Amino acid sequence: MTLTRFVAKNAFRNKRRGVLTVLSIAFSLMLLTLMMTIWRVFFIDQGSAQSAQRLITRHKVSLVFFLPGYYREKIRALPGVAHVVNETWFGGQYKDDKPENFFAQFGTDPQELLQVYPEFQIPQDQLAAWQKDRAGCIVDSELAKNHGWKIGDRLYIKGTIFPVNLELTIRGVFNSPNPFQALYFNNVYLDEGYPDVKGSVGFYGVLADSPASVARVAKEIDAEFRNSPRPTKTESEKAFQLSWIAMLGNVKAFILSICMAVVFATLLVSANTIAMSVRERTREVAVLRTLGFTRVTILGLFVSEAVTLALVGGLLGALAAAGLISGMAHSPQGSMFLAGMKVTGPTLLAALLVSAAVGLASAFFPAFNASRRNIVAGLRHIG
Repeated sequence: MTLTRFVAKNAFRNKRRGVLTVLSIAFSLMLLTLMMTIWRVFFIDQGSAQSAQRLITRHKVSLVFFLPGYYREKIRALPGVAHVVNETWFGGQYKDDKPENFFAQFGTDPQELLQVYPEFQIPQDQLAAWQKDRAGCIVDSELAKNHGWKIGDRLYIKGTIFPVNLELTIRGVFNSPNPFQALYFNNVYLDEGYPDVKGSVGFYGVLADSPASVARVAKEIDAEFRNSPRPTKTESEKAFQLSWIAMLGNVKAFILSICMAVVFATLLVSANTIAMSVRERTREVAVLRTLGFTRVTILGLFVSEAVTLALVGGLLGALAAAGLISGMAHSPQGSMFLAGMKVTGPTLLAALLVSAAVGLASAFFPAFNASRRNIVAGLRHIG
């Protein structure tokens, strides 16, 4: 029997305990992988090349306050600005308030939306049809697929923020690199249906002429309206998304605390299992010593068993997290912020390294003590 086979058999010599340990580690590593993936998406990934050139201009105080419509042309006149489009969150109700029927709805300008968001791909005839129909709309391909919508279908959306209901006709279906289940309609429909908001805009999407111009353009936009009754806050698209997430609280601290708790719990589970295994095999260790196994070899065997258990659990947990994350990214609630989220190779590797490190740390001291135990005392041990 080779040492590798010896380690594999002994890792699961007590099948019930081994399986429970693997499942405990798998659950812990699933949470850890989930948290690491969310951290990467929220705070590390910078988005697409197009989003790196895009800015969002909103009211300085809060998104709930509107901006004047004439700001658009003033922003467009600033150096470094290529395109500007108005966007207003409608937040209506489709069918009912069930989560599967929730999706984003924005009033916008059909003439310039795709110039600010060039990654949206839509056939020209569909775009032209939308631009000609004030009661028309375009929908994300993922959203259309989920609801079984097609070109020409009529949608009824009940207003919950604005006292106006939308009766829209789907004129186009667009594809996005990161589908986020959104609908865009002509903002003129909202202006005519609710005159009180005519001339007001929720926020502006601004496309800079180059990534190098982004920081300068953001400063110039805010400087332009600094002394106006409605000052602005201009930030990158990524920062704008994080501002929505920040409404949930200190997300960074929450994720870090979860990660530390998971690692600590996994360490306790693994350490308890290895300590029990070593204590039960005291006489076996003594026999191995009499057969010529060195202390280093015995230490390596016990550590290898612990690392094997931890890696199996870590792999199962990471794979479970990948499936869970895929479901979250395609859910109605997660589509806005988690679109395109997935477990990447580096994240998977990091999870496995953490599980291996936990297995090593939990096994080292029990295995070290066992390897140094007196042979005679070990042979006399009854346990």
